[in-house]
Amino acid sequence: MPLDSDFLGDRQGLLRAIDLLGREAYDGTTLHLPARLPEDGIGSQAALEALAPGILGGAARLGAPLALAHMDPPTPWLTWAMALWNASLNQNLLHPATAPVARDIEAQVIAWLAPFFGMSGGHMTAGSTLANLTALWAARECAGIEEIVAADCAHLSVAKAAHILGLRYRALPSDHSGALVAKSLPDDLTRAALVLTAGTTATGAIDSLELAGRAGWTHVDAAWAGPLRLSAHADRLSGIERADSVAVSAHKWLFQPKESALVLFRDTARAHAGISFGGAYLAAANVGVLGSHGATAVPLLATLLAWGRSGVAARIEQCMRVAERLAAFVDSDARLVLRGAPRTGIVVWRPRDTSTFGWLAERLPRGAASTTMIAGEPWFRMVAANPNADVELLIDALRAAVARA
Repeated sequence: MPLDSDFLGDRQGLLRAIDLLGREAYDGTTLHLPARLPEDGIGSQAALEALAPGILGGAARLGAPLALAHMDPPTPWLTWAMALWNASLNQNLLHPATAPVARDIEAQVIAWLAPFFGMSGGHMTAGSTLANLTALWAARECAGIEEIVAADCAHLSVAKAAHILGLRYRALPSDHSGALVAKSLPDDLTRAALVLTAGTTATGAIDSLELAGRAGWTHVDAAWAGPLRLSAHADRLSGIERADSVAVSAHKWLFQPKESALVLFRDTARAHAGISFGGAYLAAANVGVLGSHGATAVPLLATLLAWGRSGVAARIEQCMRVAERLAAFVDSDARLVLRGAPRTGIVVWRPRDTSTFGWLAERLPRGAASTTMIAGEPWFRMVAANPNADVELLIDALRAAVARA
C-alpha cells in the first residue's frame, strides 16, 4: 500500500505557502466556502490557493505602522518557523514518550524566566485566563482560600476563576488610574486570595505590589506588564517577588503566537502537587488544567535564544518610547485630554469636546486605536505592543483627524 503523501511533507507546497505569506496584497479578502462539508476535497495545493486571499488578505496586520489598538503584537518570523515545526511533529506534552524534547524545552524556558519574577518554577498554559485559573486553583488547594479579592478593574478572568472554583468574589474600588485602592482591603485576608494586577486591560495601571503577602495567597496577574521585568523598567513591578503566583502572557509583550502564557509559583513543588492528577494511562502526573497540549514553549525558546534578555528588553523599551511620545503629543494638544501618564505602554485619551468622540472613532486610521468605557465614559485606548509602529505617522494621523473634528 503506498504511503499517503499528505503526511510526508510537500516541499513545493510549503515553499508556495511561504510565497503566498510574503504577498502584500490579494485580489479579494472574502472566503467563498460551501455551506456544507464537501463530499470530495479539492486537494491540498488547491486549498492553499483558495484560502490565501481570505486568511492572509483579510487578517488584521498587527505589525503595520499604524497598528496600536490592542494588546496583540506582531510575531517574529522565527516563531512562524517554529510553529511549522510544531505542527509537523504534533507533540503532546501530556505524555513524555510523545514529547521528550518538548517537555525539556518548556522546563528550560520556565527556568530562564521564573527568576525574573522571584518564582521557583511553573508551567505554560494557553493564555493568562487559564494561568489565573490555575494559580487560584492552587491557592484553594494549598492555602485553603475561600474568597478571591481584587480591584473592580481586574481582568474578567479573575471573576471567571472564582465562579469555576466555587469561591466568593469581592471586587474592591480602584482609583482614577485604574489601580486598587489599598485602604479598601479588608483587615482579615487569611482565607482570601488577593489578586493584584500588573497592567490593567483598560489603562495599564499597576496595583501596589507592596500589598503582596497581605493575604493567605497573593496572585499577580501580570499578563500584560510582566515582561517589563526583563527591561529597564523592571522596578515598576517591584514587590512581585513576594507573590505566591504570577501569570504572564507570552503572546503579549514576549511577542509569541497566540495561546502562550506562563503560570509561575514561588513554591512550585507545593503548588504543582496541589493541582496534579494521575491516571492509569499516564507515565507522569498531569499538572494543571490542560490535558493534551502542544509545544508552545518551542517558539518562545527560539525567540529567547535569538534575542537574549537584552533583545527582548530592546523591543519592549521601544514600545514604551512609542507610548511616551504619543502621550506627550496628546498632553500638549489643548483639544485632547490624556487620562494619565502611560505606566505600561497604554495611552488613554479622548477629545475635550466629547460630542466629537463618535465622529473621531469613525475617522481614525483602522487599527490605530480601540475604545474603552471608564466610569461610564468612552475613551480611546492605544496599546504599544508593536515595535514597528511609526509614532510620528500616528501623531500626524491623529492631528489631521482632530483638526477635521
